[in-house]
Amino acid sequence: MADTDLTPAQQAMMDTLAEHAKAELGDRDLDGTLSTMTNNPYILFVSSLTGGDDRAGVREFYRELMDQLPDDLKLNPIARTIGSDRVVGECILTFTHSVSMDWLLPGLPPTGRKVAIPLVVVFTFENGMLASERAYWDQASLLQQLGLLERGGLPIAGIQGAEKLRQLTGAKIYPLWSKKTRFLQSSIWSHFP
Repeated sequence: MADTDLTPAQQAMMDTLAEHAKAELGDRDLDGTLSTMTNNPYILFVSSLTGGDDRAGVREFYRELMDQLPDDLKLNPIARTIGSDRVVGECILTFTHSVSMDWLLPGLPPTGRKVAIPLVVVFTFENGMLASERAYWDQASLLQQLGLLERGGLPIAGIQGAEKLRQLTGAKIYPLWSKKTRFLQSSIWSHFP
């Protein structure tokens, strides 16, 4: 579906999500981020069991997340699906684990290692506002790339999962707010992971 094929309600969701992502990741504006959300939102990063389940919890989660983003954090958009009340995005997240990232790796000190992991995020909406955000990734592959989990004979994809996804989709990695990313995509994925 091209952006021109969106219903007015779907376009409104995309606009809200773009505003949300810009405030969260571009401007690191906590109040601006929360202004795009319902009065009772929740966030769940399933793989790390982090997030918040009410407005105060979401505020605290975003406050900590905004202080714990590596400078080289990049998102490579792969695909998105837009429904009547949700947007699902698939991307590859890359970064150097140069800072504590309790939202992703609770309690683990920086390892200095580079990481690339496939990430799926589900955003739901109520009355035009963002109601929830759920993110999923392969925690075993993340820990293996950081040298914290030995692969041994275990079926852990590691970096190969992201590399295979990039190979199959022809995706390239761009900085989160690069001009090239904005030029290539007229969607939320030019603004957000």
